[in-house]
Amino acid sequence: MKTLMIKYKEVLLYLVFGALTTLVNIVVYALCTKLFHINWEISNIIAWVLSVLFAYVTNRKYVFESKSSNIVKEMSSFFGFRLLSFVLDMGFMYLFVDMIRMNDMIAKIIVQVIVIVLNYVFSKLFIFKKKES
Repeated sequence: MKTLMIKYKEVLLYLVFGALTTLVNIVVYALCTKLFHINWEISNIIAWVLSVLFAYVTNRKYVFESKSSNIVKEMSSFFGFRLLSFVLDMGFMYLFVDMIRMNDMIAKIIVQVIVIVLNYVFSKLFIFKKKES
């Protein structure tokens, strides 16, 4: 069991912090829409900004243990790829909420599952890739 934990540490940590990032996103979205009665589009933007900030810090420090000295480049890359997944997030939310008329909270949860997978791929392959020794 310990061997598996060590072997898959990065994936497991990504799942844990990905789940926490998703929780931040969904809770902020719910607070904005349900408590403050902000429309879903603005609520989704606010939720995205806060969850991406949380994700960057946790991914950099705990998941990928980045040692990059070029934080500006790394952060730009991180936010750039997250912006790409944000466009998909907004597109799917529009499709589900406005076009299909799905409950916005159900749509939000479905969309977050799609986004978390895409973000892992972007982070692993492009943002925090390990340098070849």
